[in-house]
Amino acid sequence: MIALDELTARAHFLSLPLRVPFRGVDRREVCLFDASTRWSEWSPFLEYGPEEAARWLAHAVDYGFGAVKATPERDKVEVNATIPAVDVRSHGLEIIDQLMQRYPGCSTVKVKVAEKGQQLADDVARVDAVRRWFAEHGHDGHGHEYPTIRVDANGGWSVEQAREAARALTEQGPLDYMEQPCASITELAQLRQQLARGQAPVRIAADEAIRKSANPKAAVRAVVEAAACDVAVLKVPPLSGIDTLLDIAHDVSEEGVAITVSSALDSAVGIGAGIYAAACVPQLCDGTGNPVRVQPAGLATGGLFAADVARRDIVAGHMHVEDVVPDPSVLEDCALTGERKDWWIRRLADAYAYLSV
Repeated sequence: MIALDELTARAHFLSLPLRVPFRGVDRREVCLFDASTRWSEWSPFLEYGPEEAARWLAHAVDYGFGAVKATPERDKVEVNATIPAVDVRSHGLEIIDQLMQRYPGCSTVKVKVAEKGQQLADDVARVDAVRRWFAEHGHDGHGHEYPTIRVDANGGWSVEQAREAARALTEQGPLDYMEQPCASITELAQLRQQLARGQAPVRIAADEAIRKSANPKAAVRAVVEAAACDVAVLKVPPLSGIDTLLDIAHDVSEEGVAITVSSALDSAVGIGAGIYAAACVPQLCDGTGNPVRVQPAGLATGGLFAADVARRDIVAGHMHVEDVVPDPSVLEDCALTGERKDWWIRRLADAYAYLSV
C-alpha cells in the first residue's frame, strides 16, 4: 500500500464554490490525488469521522493507483437531469428551460420534491412543468410527451403523505420511481407494499437509508431483505470502491433490485470515477433470469459547482468514460491554505490509520 508521506505529497486540497448552498455550506472542500494511474478524489463530507472517511480513502487509493479490477463494459453512460425545488408557479416554464439547458439530450429527469416550506401542489406543478417542457421541446427537439421522471423527497414524507403524492404526481403521467420518499426502512417497505396494491404502482428507490448508515454495505442488505426498495441508489466512495459496488449490484439483482450509480457531490474527478463505475455495471438478471435494467446514473451534478476542476460534457444525454485531469489554474486558484489545509492533512493521516488496519 502507498505510504502516507507519498499520498500526502500527491494531495491537492481545494475549496470549490457552489451555485447554491448544500448541507449549509456554499463551498465544497475536496482532496485530489495526482496518483500514479490517474487522478482520484477523496472528499468525505466534513462531519465524517476518520473511520467513515477511511472507506472513501480506500476508493480513492484503489482508483488512483490502479487497484480496481473491473473494466468498463461501455464507453458512455446515460445520465439524468436534476431539477431543484424551483417555484414554477411564479417563474413558469422559463425556469425549467434554463435548467434543462445544462443537460443536453437527457430524457430522464430527477425532480426534487417535499421541500420544507412548500406544499404538494408545488411538487405537482414542478413535475407537470417538466412534462410540458418535454412536450414542447423534447430531448432531441422533436417533442416527447412522457419523459422518464423520478422524484426525490429526501425522506421528507410520511407513508400517508407519500401515498397521496404518488397519486397526485402520476395523474398526468407515470413516474420512474420515488427516491427516498420516507425516512426509515420500515416506512419504505410499508409504502412499497401499499403502492403495489394501488392503481398507480410506483417503484421505490432507497438513498439516504443507505448513504447515511454507518455501514452502507450492510444497509443495502437490510433494505433489500425488508423488501423496501426496487432500486438501490449507490455512491462509490462510501462503499470503499468500485469493485464493492459491483459486488452489491450483482447481489441485489438476484432479488430483482436495480441500482442507480449516483454522485456524492463530487468534483469532475470524482464524477469521472462514478462514470467509470456505472460503465462497469454489466447486464444483470434476477433469480429467475429476467433482466434487471441498467438505470440512468445520477452523475450529471457538475452544474452544482460555480467552478469545477475540469469540464465534463453531456453529449446526447450521456457522459463518456475518460480519466479527468484537473485544470492547473483551478488547482492554484482554489487551493486551501493555512489552518484548513493543515486540518485536511491531519484528517488524511487519521483516515489512513484506519485504512492500514
